[in-house]
Amino acid sequence: MSFGFLGIQMGFALQNANASRILQIFGADVHQLSWFWLIAPIMGLIVQPIIGHYSDNTWTRFGRRKPFFLLGAVMASIGMILIPQADFMIAILPALWVGAGMLMIMDASFNIAMEPFRALVADNLSDEQTTKGFSIQTALIGIGAVVGSWLPWVLTNWFGIAKTSAEGTVPENLLWSFIIGAIVLIGSILVTIFTTKEYSPEELAKFEDEIASKEALSSEGETEMAKLTDIFEDFKKMPETMRQLSWVQFFSWFALFGMWVFAVPAIAQHIYGLPSTDSSSEMYQEAGNWVGILFGIYNGISAIFAFLLPYIAKKISRKKAHAYSLFIGGVGLILIYFMPNPNWLILPMVCIGIAWASILSMPYAMLAGSISPKKMGVYMGIFNF
Repeated sequence: MSFGFLGIQMGFALQNANASRILQIFGADVHQLSWFWLIAPIMGLIVQPIIGHYSDNTWTRFGRRKPFFLLGAVMASIGMILIPQADFMIAILPALWVGAGMLMIMDASFNIAMEPFRALVADNLSDEQTTKGFSIQTALIGIGAVVGSWLPWVLTNWFGIAKTSAEGTVPENLLWSFIIGAIVLIGSILVTIFTTKEYSPEELAKFEDEIASKEALSSEGETEMAKLTDIFEDFKKMPETMRQLSWVQFFSWFALFGMWVFAVPAIAQHIYGLPSTDSSSEMYQEAGNWVGILFGIYNGISAIFAFLLPYIAKKISRKKAHAYSLFIGGVGLILIYFMPNPNWLILPMVCIGIAWASILSMPYAMLAGSISPKKMGVYMGIFNF
């Protein structure tokens, strides 16, 4: 059911570890990176609630959620193949513009694919199973992210593919990493599509008595044909649990995006001692590859820790498990500044991996029990908003 997330996260990891690096190769100044990355979350703010709304109310012969994450996977794969090759359109537009556009398409497409996956797990599992279900999803996310993060380094060190290139062009190891990531993304999504059953409207209706006692949206005033404008009404009537968790998610993702956007230039300058204008030297590419290794480490830790989370949550509660995990992750982010050399950066990545495992599972497990199946998609989308 969650196998497609392996491919999604492989692509997401390639983006997180290498998008800033690629944009710098195409001419972006380090101070401009946050502006380029800002486009993608804005797209997510718009796309996710809309996709959630329509995936709640669109039933096809292929299912309710499946058509949306297939569409997202296809679009993301196109973006992944094109972003490292943006320089081929230099006769029409500057490579930097094309690269930024592909980043926007790629990130929006990952959101289109990811949001229905979260809703699918919540659709198919009972409240008692959601912690384990989202933890397994987190483990698959971790595995995919490790492969995606380490792939450029592996292609260079195991297969001899070049890690440097002419100024203004992306090295071959990055180019092939994104192509391989696109293939794996489509393949893993197809595995989920062909092996997972979705409940029909009639089957979901059987759960209504159980849902009525939960903290969910009242069904008063609902019409047979849901309207897009209902999203605003849903936003006003979101469950209290969701309101509380949204603040936690806001600050969690604020920290993560800071790391993803600036990790390569920050480590290149602070640890490797390179000037801020360097984006093409062999040492800069080495720093970029090492960031990929570090990102793979924190994702690997998250995959391992995800298997422990259900037992920790059962012992001390989901809320405390999440709080302690976030605290450890925050300590890890602070430690990055004090590390004396590249190898020491592994320590903060272990801490960040613990927080990442919890961020990807605990809030969704806590949220799933307070939402009606009829509104699962739209509220998962609003929550990510």
